[in-house]
Amino acid sequence: MEPPDPRNLVPPERAAQFTAFVAGVLAVAVLVSAGALASLATTLDALPVAFWTMAVLAVACDARPFVAPGQRQTSAVYPSSCFTFAILLGWGLGPAVAVQAVAVLVSGVRMGHAPWRTAFNAAQYACSLGAAYAVSRLGPDAAFDGGPLSWADVAAIGGAGVAWFLVNYGLVTAAVRLRFGERWWPNAWRGLPFELLSTGSLLLLAPILMTAARASAALVPLVLVPLFAVYRMARLTIEQRQLAALDPLTGLPNRKALLAEVNEQVHRHAERAARGEPDAHLALLLIDLDRFKNVNDALGHAVGDRLLVEVSARLTDVVEPPDLVARLGGDEFAIVMTGLTDVGQARAFADQVVRVLAEPVPLDGLPLDVGGSIGIALYPDHGEDFATLMRHADVAMYDAKHRNDTVAVYTAESDHNSAERLGLLADLRRVLEGGPAGQPRAAEATPPVRGGDGATMAVAGSVDGQAGQRWWSRRRRRLPTGVHDDELINQIVTAADPILRRSIQPTPPVPPHDDEVWARPTDPDDSTESAPDAGEIMLYYQPQVEIATGEVVGVEALLRWRHPRRGMVDPEELIRVAEQSAVMRLLTRRVVDDVVEQLAKWSAAGVSLRAALNVSVRDLHTGEIAEQIADRLTRYGVAPERLQLEITEGALMADPRRVLATITQLHRIGVGIALDDFGTGYSSLQHLRRLPLSEVKVDRSFVLGMVDDSDDAAIVRSTIELAKALGLRVVAEGVEDERTWRMLHAAGCDAAQGWFYARPMPAEELVAWLARYRPVRPLATSDEAELPRRHPR
Repeated sequence: MEPPDPRNLVPPERAAQFTAFVAGVLAVAVLVSAGALASLATTLDALPVAFWTMAVLAVACDARPFVAPGQRQTSAVYPSSCFTFAILLGWGLGPAVAVQAVAVLVSGVRMGHAPWRTAFNAAQYACSLGAAYAVSRLGPDAAFDGGPLSWADVAAIGGAGVAWFLVNYGLVTAAVRLRFGERWWPNAWRGLPFELLSTGSLLLLAPILMTAARASAALVPLVLVPLFAVYRMARLTIEQRQLAALDPLTGLPNRKALLAEVNEQVHRHAERAARGEPDAHLALLLIDLDRFKNVNDALGHAVGDRLLVEVSARLTDVVEPPDLVARLGGDEFAIVMTGLTDVGQARAFADQVVRVLAEPVPLDGLPLDVGGSIGIALYPDHGEDFATLMRHADVAMYDAKHRNDTVAVYTAESDHNSAERLGLLADLRRVLEGGPAGQPRAAEATPPVRGGDGATMAVAGSVDGQAGQRWWSRRRRRLPTGVHDDELINQIVTAADPILRRSIQPTPPVPPHDDEVWARPTDPDDSTESAPDAGEIMLYYQPQVEIATGEVVGVEALLRWRHPRRGMVDPEELIRVAEQSAVMRLLTRRVVDDVVEQLAKWSAAGVSLRAALNVSVRDLHTGEIAEQIADRLTRYGVAPERLQLEITEGALMADPRRVLATITQLHRIGVGIALDDFGTGYSSLQHLRRLPLSEVKVDRSFVLGMVDDSDDAAIVRSTIELAKALGLRVVAEGVEDERTWRMLHAAGCDAAQGWFYARPMPAEELVAWLARYRPVRPLATSDEAELPRRHPR
């Protein structure tokens, strides 16, 4: 049994207002045409053959009108409009309304319209003809009485056609709005071009048809030729519109159609939410095939295209109207689910889609296993427009891929490119390019060091007798010369010399190009009020202490960012933001340069320390960092063994071959390499055996729990024993109490860092702390007994 035509149904919640509208239109139609129809009985016999010819053609043509396909609002081309408008111009309102009513009745029966719809259509045309007749009466009487047409006649006919169109199109649009809750103006505007082209052409044919009928009734049937042209034109227009919204390979709606559908459904679901209905949620599912590229590469694009067609057929089978499935391009598909109460329904349906896609696709006797990952974004929870829902569904889909899952619902935590993070990334780039707190990084007599409170503090000592002047300021900065007392001459000289012009005017940020651009100096009196404050980047240093002797043997450089609005940005969030872009390269350059410079300052002040700093995966994938470090060590006169780089196991696994090449190059320079967070990543003894390591750092997650957890204590002890057997130093992170300190000494750990000794602090505070610090050595007792032992299981 075929489902009822949705165009014959009225939503129950809209039945009252829609019924009132239809009744009103019927009443107006009766008032407009009752008198004309009553007088028709006395004039019917006097109507000429041309009238009857037009009447027969109007009814016959409307028996098979051209209906433009569509989901909800359909536009149909009724050729009777041409004939009834011509009858109106030639013989008045009564004959035109009567013929139009018969044509509407025939087309309604032929197309299966509901009685109320047929009645409304007849009333709609009666009102349109009534408006056209009223306008036509404003011109000279009897325009087609045999005399030549004047310009006034033409104007009256044109005005009548405009009135007919406006009333007819307005009534149809209002009816659709009342039935379906469509937005009035967007839908009216969207359907206007088609109606102007089709219905407007029919109305323009009416005066020509009437002129021909005045000459001879035999000429009237000839109008069927231009009517056929209008019919074909309307069909071609609709077909082109459909093709523009369809994917040519699969025949599914494309991105353009998906955009229109989501926008439409968002409006409808917003109305449902305003009425307090439970099914006011809309889900956008984004599907990406997992192994489609392998099929393309191995079997060719022809097989890949056939696979896409098969996948689209499976998705179409599982998606039921009014939901929509679309192909976005490549191996990406999207599904719009409507009328949901919660995200659980969308996830259950996504699991069903995954099961459908998991079935192998047989092509040429070869079963192809592709599968798919699905991201879900829900309206209004995850967005209230197409762009936001699409982006969030894309984030969820990639989150599913990264977690080796099949379905993921959008969460803000997995969105690494949110507006907030993008803004944070822009601020980070700005502060790296402009210097801390927007201040210059140029040379000063005594180089400034930023303290924890954001103040600028002078540090005694200079590097290589240069009074603290930085190497890039000597290469980049040129002081203005040839300054004249005369202000006019000064302006002319400054305008002609770009160097002078830049020295007194703020220059916009430029993309990083070489080793110097990221730290481009600016003059202290440059105007920076137009650029928003991005805060300041600074380095804190945490001491590393030899456990056996209590001597401070080094420090670890830790990054800090004081943001003007967010305060101190969490270091982990800072690294997550930077690692997603090329800003990480700028950040590493900044840290390397500041650490090496600080080592030189400490050496000049008589403080001999080793500094360790962390590097990211991006840094290790190229050899630039090794070249940069070698250059900085040479320029500042710092011994390579004073610097140590800490790498994580995740960085090693990203691209072992390229990372190993960079680490080897650094090792040849003389820079120490430490394996950080050992035991938390993809731990492998191959790392300890193959890499030129000098140190292993036990992660704080094990050290913090070793006092109370025998498993953590066993891991720490085993790590220390393994590293010692391979001749590596061991440093423990997260030492926060005396008992942990003694247990590490008993286990044979070399060095430790943590709050038990000192918190991270700015460079100038570290110098003061070193002056106050007194080494603390563990007592020579049997601390081994304090190590918790793991009970046998």
